[in-house]
Amino acid sequence: LGMAAPAALQRSVVSPAGRHTASLIFLHGSGDTGQGARAWIKQILNQDMAFQHIKVIYPTAPARPYTPMKGAFSNVWFDRYKICNDVPEHIESIDSMCQGLTDLINDEVKNGIAKNRIVIGGFSMGGGMAMHLAYRFHQDLAGVFALSSFLNKDSAVYQALQRNESALPELFQCHGTADELVLYSWGEETNKMLKSLGVSASLHTFPNLNHELNRTEIEKLKSWIVKKLPVEAPKAN
Repeated sequence: LGMAAPAALQRSVVSPAGRHTASLIFLHGSGDTGQGARAWIKQILNQDMAFQHIKVIYPTAPARPYTPMKGAFSNVWFDRYKICNDVPEHIESIDSMCQGLTDLINDEVKNGIAKNRIVIGGFSMGGGMAMHLAYRFHQDLAGVFALSSFLNKDSAVYQALQRNESALPELFQCHGTADELVLYSWGEETNKMLKSLGVSASLHTFPNLNHELNRTEIEKLKSWIVKKLPVEAPKAN
């Protein structure tokens, strides 16, 4: 039997207060949902992360067997052999999810939003997924963010960038020094590698922050997003 087209990803959406001229796609960490990530950020900020002109989309990863959980089903963007930066990537599952997320990007484009008016990123595994999606398949996006995330040592992202000539989306990275799940050094190494391959990347360090988000970080992220996706001046007739 032929593979059925992947079902559209479920998503939780925060609509812009005014005219929609840009979009932000936020990918949750492993085992979470779009709704969960949105609620988590809402709890930290005491309100939704919302903008005048930017639509915020929180998709949910489909459930799949996840090797680090002994094959139990979990909402993860891709599988991993283990949570470690020196094992091979599970490229098959990464690539199939890049297809589902490309459909999501294309939905925004169909709504009249240009690719250079879309930012994609996420927390933990979501940030890793966003880096694959942007740097391998969508180098014309406005920007990428990765919070407490990393890429494996011989990542397909690095391989793609070695052959790359074009301008690349800027990367905004944040990482806590006390992270015990995704080590700070893995995030730092990812940042150095991407920089060496021509990505304009910043790394914001949060002392004593474990594998979590905090308010300062989200406020910094919001400022960066508005810098990448400024309000468009109304077109003169």
